[in-house]
Amino acid sequence: MDTPTDSIEPDFDAAAVLWDAYAAANPEQAAADSQYNVETFGDSPRLADELLALVLDGRKTATSSLVAEYAEEGDQLPRIGIHWIVCDSTGAPRAILRTTELRLGTFLDVDAAFARDEGEDDLSLDSWRREHRRYWERTAAARGISWSESDELVLERFKVVWRADA
Repeated sequence: MDTPTDSIEPDFDAAAVLWDAYAAANPEQAAADSQYNVETFGDSPRLADELLALVLDGRKTATSSLVAEYAEEGDQLPRIGIHWIVCDSTGAPRAILRTTELRLGTFLDVDAAFARDEGEDDLSLDSWRREHRRYWERTAAARGISWSESDELVLERFKVVWRADA
């Protein structure tokens, strides 16, 4: 069984170096939002790497998360234009993403276009619903709560603006 992604310790020093390289090459973009988050995808090292690979391949351009998780962690909700550095399962920063679209909704508000843009499984809305239901039930249970289709979601589209291998 995989360990939770909270066991992945991001390399914040390497993330700062990656950000500095991006900021030097893109001073206007970086100046517009000089703050960034450092994160991983998913709830396990395996899933973190799988989802990151989809991002780096260009297949994944959207993600969804529970509003409640932001509140539990004391984090603000994302906003359009924010940058985030995504790390792999070793904590190494691999890419800088920038949020391009954001909306709040529920599980049933997700449409086929958004499911396709998440880039997972067979890209269908049915598989998105099946896999995200499993994911949120699993992560809610790990936090000692239950998940509901009516829980509020952050539905976020993004673009890759810098890669560690650039």
